Amino acid sequence: MNTKHLLVGLALFCMTPSFAQDQSQTAKPMTLQEAVTYALEHNEDVKKASYDEQIAQQVIRETKSNGLPQLNATGGVDYFPAIPTQILPGAIVGKPGTDVPVKFGKDYNAKANLQLTQLLFSKSYFVGLQAAKSSQDLYRLRKEMTQEEVIYNVSSSYFQILQTKEQFENINANLARLVQLEKILQLQYENDLVKKVDVNRIKVNRTNLENQKQTLTTLFEQQKNYLKFFMGMPLDQEVEVQNTSLALENVDPATISVNEAITQKTQYQLLQKQKQLTDYKIQNTRAGYYPTLSAYGQYGYQTQRDELFNSDIPWFKSAVVGLQVNVPIFDGFRKNAQVKQAQLEIRKIDSDIAKYNTNTAVQLTNAVSQLQNSQSSIAAQEKNVALAQEVYDTTNSLYKEGLAPLTDLLNGEVSLREAKTSLNNEILKYQLAQLNYLQAKGELTSLTK
Repeated sequence: MNTKHLLVGLALFCMTPSFAQDQSQTAKPMTLQEAVTYALEHNEDVKKASYDEQIAQQVIRETKSNGLPQLNATGGVDYFPAIPTQILPGAIVGKPGTDVPVKFGKDYNAKANLQLTQLLFSKSYFVGLQAAKSSQDLYRLRKEMTQEEVIYNVSSSYFQILQTKEQFENINANLARLVQLEKILQLQYENDLVKKVDVNRIKVNRTNLENQKQTLTTLFEQQKNYLKFFMGMPLDQEVEVQNTSLALENVDPATISVNEAITQKTQYQLLQKQKQLTDYKIQNTRAGYYPTLSAYGQYGYQTQRDELFNSDIPWFKSAVVGLQVNVPIFDGFRKNAQVKQAQLEIRKIDSDIAKYNTNTAVQLTNAVSQLQNSQSSIAAQEKNVALAQEVYDTTNSLYKEGLAPLTDLLNGEVSLREAKTSLNNEILKYQLAQLNYLQAKGELTSLTK
């Protein structure tokens, strides 16, 4: 073995991979469950969905108020600069055959009334009350859908960041080797032990790796910003993810029920609720054909005076109670047109449900297929990494003994790096396939437990 290969061999033997991170100060690592929990508490879309749910509660109170007693107080003063005049037959005042103008009233008329009304029967009211309660369920389901969307986005971003971190470790380890090897070859070149082309090869590979690392650094920052956005976290706050994995039971396509997956998904329940609300709309419109009955009562005082504050003329009380019935007869087919519109809306919803069922079946089938494919690919890629590692180690040993050129060693290093990158990509695909599987089965909320 010549002096050149002895020096290189000793250097390679002493080299250890460096996994130093560019981030000198990082936050406490956050698990996936912690990230999801944080997002459900701070994400703006989830907050808006919560507000909508609270609004629905107030709509129910508003609807109920129509069936409660309605109490109103009214009052007013009328001033007549010119008192109205009416023409009466003269016979009333002993002047038959003539007309006599007579003024009725006083300059000031004052009144104060208290009116109470109570709805006794209205079919529209009871249907509207049912619809309002159903609307509350609708907004609750919309909130759940928003939460599931946030969970999926946060989890997806989280796994992508984990993949990028793995790529950083791979690149840093290989870059450390190349930097050390470049120093040794540069020293050997200065002592005429190696050719300039060997040093240049190392520099080219190192530059390529540094460019990849720079690109990866930019991507890493962008991915963290997306994660913060989905979590509702300030962009100036540091976040660090922690290695994690999803625990799924053995996925057997033969035991998976598409119909069960469909019915337990929030989106399916939401479509069914929309259909129910549209049916309530039809019932409410048809209820407009029914009469309504209400009771009312009024109690008040009034007076007429030439002078507003003349106390000689007292206030006179009045009271009235009664029932009022409204019977719709003909509305120009307006309600009939409204019913037809709502019936067509139900058909549209039925089409959406059919489309959703097919889409869910496709999603579930594809997710199971991707899970199985990713598992096979990971196993195959792990063997490939082991093989690439063996090739690199063998080439490294041969290079130390002067039996392999530097190009073979560099090619072995590149092949090993590519194999690890491919394995990393397959692991990400598997993690995303797990997310898609949970989404297809309507079980994304399990990530919060």
